[in-house]
Amino acid sequence: MRGTIAIEEAVLDPTGTARNARDSALYAPAYGRNTGQDVASTNHPLTASLLDIHETRLKQMDAEGVEYMLLSLTSPGPQGVVDPVEAQKLAIEANDWLTAEAKKAPTRFGALASLSMHSPEEAAKELTRAVRELGAYGAILNDFQSVPDKDEDGGLDGRRYFDEPEFDVFWAAVQELDVPVYMHPRYATGRDLAAQTGKYAKRTQLLGAGVQFHLDLSFHIYALCSSGIFDRFPKVQLVAGHLGEGIPFNLVRADHWYNKPVKKLNRPSKEDYKYYFTHNVSITTSGNFSTQGLKFCVGEIGVDRCLYSIDYPYDSIKVAQDWWKSVDLPDKDKELIGRNNAIKLFKLPLEL
Repeated sequence: MRGTIAIEEAVLDPTGTARNARDSALYAPAYGRNTGQDVASTNHPLTASLLDIHETRLKQMDAEGVEYMLLSLTSPGPQGVVDPVEAQKLAIEANDWLTAEAKKAPTRFGALASLSMHSPEEAAKELTRAVRELGAYGAILNDFQSVPDKDEDGGLDGRRYFDEPEFDVFWAAVQELDVPVYMHPRYATGRDLAAQTGKYAKRTQLLGAGVQFHLDLSFHIYALCSSGIFDRFPKVQLVAGHLGEGIPFNLVRADHWYNKPVKKLNRPSKEDYKYYFTHNVSITTSGNFSTQGLKFCVGEIGVDRCLYSIDYPYDSIKVAQDWWKSVDLPDKDKELIGRNNAIKLFKLPLEL
């Protein structure tokens, strides 16, 4: 079957339901409470869909015309594990499990590696193992890495962002392996949820995909683009979902400010944001099924930088495919976005 390729598609390992309970509660805080049907339960349709790969998921793919999915452990994965030993254990076990599952149907599924980012050196080693030994096609990072707190923020939570110089060893490995890194959102943590000071504490309606995800992750992506990482490692490729977490719609304003002479005097990067979005960053349609938005992105960063995704099971395969069939772009552009760009970027074992 020659169909679409979707590359931001979530799964949950069989031992992951308890680990995923905190974010499940934030996703749907009142649903099924005390009934055994809450989102953290395997009885809930969302959790059941995350746990399934080869049954209902594949049937829906066949029914709606999805040829292939790149699978990844649902957010936050190892980024949500504060203990370095436990985070590394999760990454290794998840990669062993998911690549083995993908190999059961290699013409329909591939895997993105999960990584603990507590140690850039260990992250580089695990990515190398996952790609060269297990057959992963890249990595997924769920925004920042939660780390042990050092009381710098009042004991709420510690975070590491990947634009820090210590992560150059990791980005060097990414460049050597020549695989993309998918930057994915995660739910807010301690300091942002703290009762008295957290910005989302009294605004929980903003949590998640509608608002908080793109606000928080876009900060990290802007930081990566402006850090000089792509100057030191020009072959590194990032992918940002949800139409690039809104960044393409702000590139003109961001660069208008970033290119002022006073900013060029001391900015860390050689180029501006649009340069990196046309050389080092690709965007996907995951969970953001806007025809006008996609057309804008094609015009702003180029059709070769735009890829199709669904965001299953947080979004519906049918809804995504029905939208995609309605998109009135030229056939050659739809072929690139819906299929060929992903094959080229991730070097998937599929025919162009």
